[in-house]
Amino acid sequence: MTQHLIDHPSSWVERLARFGYASKGVVYGIVGLLAAQAAFGTGGRTTDTKGALQTLVEQPFGKFLLALVAIGLIGYVIWRFVQAIKDPENKGKDAKGLAQRVGYAINGVLYGSLAYSAVQIVLGSGGSGNSNSTQDWTAHLLSQPFGQWLVGTLGALIIGLGFYQFYKAYSAKFRRKLNLTELSNTERKWVMAICRFGLLARGIVFCIIGWFFIQAATQYNAQAAGGLDEALQALAQQPYGPWLLGFVALGLVAYGIYMVIKARYSQLVVN
Repeated sequence: MTQHLIDHPSSWVERLARFGYASKGVVYGIVGLLAAQAAFGTGGRTTDTKGALQTLVEQPFGKFLLALVAIGLIGYVIWRFVQAIKDPENKGKDAKGLAQRVGYAINGVLYGSLAYSAVQIVLGSGGSGNSNSTQDWTAHLLSQPFGQWLVGTLGALIIGLGFYQFYKAYSAKFRRKLNLTELSNTERKWVMAICRFGLLARGIVFCIIGWFFIQAATQYNAQAAGGLDEALQALAQQPYGPWLLGFVALGLVAYGIYMVIKARYSQLVVN
């Protein structure tokens, strides 16, 4: 029986998915730690997920660690496409279900790009020279027919994703997908508080990024667009900037921990 489970393809998909969640958590944890250091004046810098990969490779045994993260990210991408195509969670084929499944596929593509960057860095053929890619493809979108509407709509959708993160944090429905029975009541409360804090911080970042895209659309200026790095920089430049940046940075660390918690305690349905 045990050998059958080990050999069954779904068990490998589940392991890849859990490894993927953990790798995603490592990436967000690094982004958050670097930003927290910048906020509290102990070094560090604001960066995005690709910058986190570059930071990781510069550490002792960095290439080995980054190779593990790359494998994990590839596993996460595979899991997202399994969710989109095979629909193990039975989201269905109605409008809501298809929207969620398309969302999984888009998420898979985005993290596929991050996994590709990780592999490039490990092989020594990638670096930090891709920092303006957001502005590059925003400029490409703006140059299309109805380009301003496309970019503005994208910004509104990203803000919508931000508010969805707020909803997830408030409702705590994600708790249903976590098997926390082996934890004490106190431990469960801490886990839930960390997860909700992480979702709140991610929602704030999404809203700022979405606002950047709306600004890019209304100004017809791709330079106004920005990603995670620019969102953190924008926070730092506000009144009480270090406090705002520190709050969101610690929230991103919490989101990284949430991903690790998902890796350990998620009740994954794998057909």
